[in-house]
Amino acid sequence: MRKLTRFIGPYQILKRVGNVAYQTALPPSLSNLHSVFHVSQLRQYIFDPSHVIESDKVQIKENLTFETLPLRDEDQKTKELRGKTISLVKVVWGGATGESATWEVESQMRDSYPELFLSADK
Repeated sequence: MRKLTRFIGPYQILKRVGNVAYQTALPPSLSNLHSVFHVSQLRQYIFDPSHVIESDKVQIKENLTFETLPLRDEDQKTKELRGKTISLVKVVWGGATGESATWEVESQMRDSYPELFLSADK
């Protein structure tokens, strides 16, 4: 599981709450979220059909996370940190919000998702 790091919406702003917060009209599928957000958590929406994510496809859990799964590893590199060499892999993640890539510690990825490395180990 990964933290919710993408913006979903757009959702209508209902009203301003104080100087730096706004109440939004969230759909019932997001009822576990508080509907008031600080301005730093909001972005002005400029219409682009490729940006729209169907909110019904994103299943947000009680702890405000959603599940993404690794699709493939795209690259590898090593990094020196405090005199130790750490192997990293660039993992492409997939889910309802599309694809994204992050650098992850290879040993942790092998422990959590061994199937990701089956073709590479042969």
